[in-house]
Amino acid sequence: MGVLEVKNVTFSYDGVTETIKNVNITLHTGEIVCLLGVSGGGKTTLFNVIAGLNKPQQGQVLLNGEDVTGRTGKISYMLQKDMLLPYRTVEDNVALPLIIKGEKKAEARKIAGQHFAEFGIEGTQKKYPAQLSGGMRQRAALLRTYLFSAQVALLDEPFSALDTITKGEMHRWYLNVMENIKLSTIFITHDVDEAILLSDRIYLLKGKPGTITDEIVISEPKPRRQSFNLTDEFLQYKREIISRIQK
Repeated sequence: MGVLEVKNVTFSYDGVTETIKNVNITLHTGEIVCLLGVSGGGKTTLFNVIAGLNKPQQGQVLLNGEDVTGRTGKISYMLQKDMLLPYRTVEDNVALPLIIKGEKKAEARKIAGQHFAEFGIEGTQKKYPAQLSGGMRQRAALLRTYLFSAQVALLDEPFSALDTITKGEMHRWYLNVMENIKLSTIFITHDVDEAILLSDRIYLLKGKPGTITDEIVISEPKPRRQSFNLTDEFLQYKREIISRIQK
């Protein structure tokens, strides 16, 4: 049994036209799993169901064996944009989930502050989001997501807004920090290279309604070689995935 299980989930917005159908996903502790597919395939809809924002017409979402279907506040969800509040300092943005859960502001800042160095944003506590680079804002957003729930996080295209050089740096940083905190993660991407580089496993979501058609295991050990994306093994994974997407 995984830390997160999605069992036979079917969802439609109008109760008639199914957006996703009979979706099954398992996430194990400490894993990074990618949900890969074309735009409009139902990936964000599935995330909304897993996060409890939408209740499926059929199926269950289990967190450590507990049925959390349709229940918010159990699984953290980081959207494509960092969603940092511009009028709050970085430390207050990061500490917000703890404050919502009932911590006093001073204690929430103290708890959040213990992770700033680990997430590579030490020294930004008193700054405002507008004073940070895109990469630093994403690091702060990921720390806030982690503090909301240290069990499971959903990341919706977390690096898509970054330029190529910054994205490469963030990929290396992300893999390093995930090795340290062991946060079980599912992330959405349209980028095949990104999926191969970051994932332990990749689920392909295809069709209308969207269904899981394939599961690809990336056997390259972690931490990944810095030149992994230039190897024959990487290119073989890429050919296989593109072939399956195009079927």
